[in-house]
Amino acid sequence: MPCLCVLNDYPMRVIIVPPDPNWSLAFADEAQRIRVALHALDLDVEHIGSTAIAGVFAKPVIDMLLAVDRIDLLDDHVGAMHGLGYEVKGEFGIPGRRYFRKDSASGVRTHQVHAFERGSDGERRHLAFRDYMNAHSEAARSYSALKQRLVHAFGDDARAYIEGKDAFVKQHEALALQWIAGESIGAAVADRAAKQMPMQGVRESFDDSRAQ
Repeated sequence: MPCLCVLNDYPMRVIIVPPDPNWSLAFADEAQRIRVALHALDLDVEHIGSTAIAGVFAKPVIDMLLAVDRIDLLDDHVGAMHGLGYEVKGEFGIPGRRYFRKDSASGVRTHQVHAFERGSDGERRHLAFRDYMNAHSEAARSYSALKQRLVHAFGDDARAYIEGKDAFVKQHEALALQWIAGESIGAAVADRAAKQMPMQGVRESFDDSRAQ
């Protein structure tokens, strides 16, 4: 696998690895540190992103979602996150989000935290996608296979990698939101969507901080 390099605040190369059972333990440990550091806030901490989906190849970065009643209350406690080693990035391209990231001593990304208000679209989208993928193994396998093909084709181009899975993620986020709301999406529709694995997605502004 290629080394992880950084240019203009974004990784140039993409590393994904086989699913690791230690990811859930790494999440639990870090989530507890955050709860202690932010003990003054009423918050939920969730494991999201590909490391929270069973059987999926992923970048070895633990993505977490913080849900709070008011995002401005979190703004008053960013010093606590900085004390845990996180870089405070504000919205970082996604309105209503607060984004924090942590690197190892050698400069390798290890954790990302995405904070949203409870009940927000950001919270619902992340949790619905995770839960849907864990409940629909065919979709998860297709997602994992797509990511592996994209890394093989665009391992040196993180922008192309992100854009290549954009259409799949958006399609399955929509299905996930329908599913989580209890709407029928139909087995045939879900199966057909899971098998659609485009090599190129809709182009949009590049943001490697997105959990998926």
